Amino acid sequence: MPKKYHIHVQPTQNRYPVIGRSGIVDWGEGCLKCATCVKQRCVYGVYKSRSFSADILSDTIDELCKSCFRCVQDCPKRLIHKTINPEWEALGDDVYTPQIITATWEQAHTGKIPVSGAGYGGSFSGPGFDSMWTDMSEIVRPTRDGIHGREYISTVIDIGQRSGFLKFGPDGNLLKESLPFIRIPIPIVFDILPFGDLSSDVWKAVVGAAATLQTLIIVPQAEATALNDFRENLVPLLAEDVIDPTWIKGFRMVEIRDGHDAVERKTALKAIDPGLLVSIRIPAIASEENVNRAVEHARAGFDLIHFVANERGYEPGQQDGLHLKDVTKSLHTALLREGIRDEVTLMASGGIAMAEHVIKAMLCGANLVGVDVPLLIALECRVCRNCREGGECPVSISRINPNWGKQRMINLIGAWHNQLLEMMGAMGIREARRLRGEQGRVMFMENLEKETFGRLFAGNSK
Repeated sequence: MPKKYHIHVQPTQNRYPVIGRSGIVDWGEGCLKCATCVKQRCVYGVYKSRSFSADILSDTIDELCKSCFRCVQDCPKRLIHKTINPEWEALGDDVYTPQIITATWEQAHTGKIPVSGAGYGGSFSGPGFDSMWTDMSEIVRPTRDGIHGREYISTVIDIGQRSGFLKFGPDGNLLKESLPFIRIPIPIVFDILPFGDLSSDVWKAVVGAAATLQTLIIVPQAEATALNDFRENLVPLLAEDVIDPTWIKGFRMVEIRDGHDAVERKTALKAIDPGLLVSIRIPAIASEENVNRAVEHARAGFDLIHFVANERGYEPGQQDGLHLKDVTKSLHTALLREGIRDEVTLMASGGIAMAEHVIKAMLCGANLVGVDVPLLIALECRVCRNCREGGECPVSISRINPNWGKQRMINLIGAWHNQLLEMMGAMGIREARRLRGEQGRVMFMENLEKETFGRLFAGNSK
């Protein structure tokens, strides 16, 4: 049994004041000048610690306030009020919501699982991964505590091809050598960052975090050349031009985009280094043509099929496209139908915004996932996307200290890893490899609605 994998986290302060969900409105008019003001009785010392931040040209009280409402309730003249912060509401989009962004900031800061303390107050279901529920029937067993329990829970996964069967000679020895593979301790790979003011310091931070976490990071070919010291963790996304054979050696895996000559390029790369793993990057589209093409690439000997959705987790280039979970299920089912699912690794990326999305994507059929935008959020990104339009980054990501950024991302993945252990323990699954396509441990909203209400609204149709 391998040594238990543990991510060492340490609190890493924010560079800028956090945008809080609520703000304090303090009316000074009509104050009774009480002998002991409710502000002085604040158990968190918020009013004593508040200051003016030159970075945001604002009061820091909204960041410090814990929303206990003591001052609001105890002020005899009701001069103190709480209101939703409009700046907080403007954060992110419909996938990377203000709640997810602030929770990610907190995880990158502390490295701990976010706890609301007041239960779940959100909607019963929603789009995408929010329409899935996992089976937590084993949560009643205390030994299944993934973090502190006595049972060993492994998050190790393997990347690469696998033989469909073993063939032995008369002497009992294998006639075929084992295929190369890469083993990483978590089912998470860092994908190419889709936007951001990406300076060399940012790349050093991201690659350094991947190396510490013992995982892989997909980077553009040009960046891979500049980060030569981390070749073991780099997966360069190769350009369309001819590759120098001497440059390729030293990488454990490379990725190419899908194209008419993809198989020929894969063959040429394998000829340079037979131990090199080759991944193919395919848009996550559920059309029959696209799924069949992915199956053909699996048969052609690609080690990893990388299905890539857009940033929101939906089919790229589609107006009302399917979600990544549905596209992943389509490809997983097609590979099963062809009898080759165990022979190839499937990675899903795009719209993986929370730790639970990692588990849910794997339950839909992926072996592992790619993460991108949450890494930027760990660096205090507000998902405003100003950088795409040539605007200035409100938190100056390009000027981060690489060591600070590295630790923030390690903290985030450390918090995610603990949540993976908790979910796997609650489901009674002790090995991440078993999560792949384990749809007996998950419920889908559309299936439940069909089973429950289908006959009621089907009319007289048979």
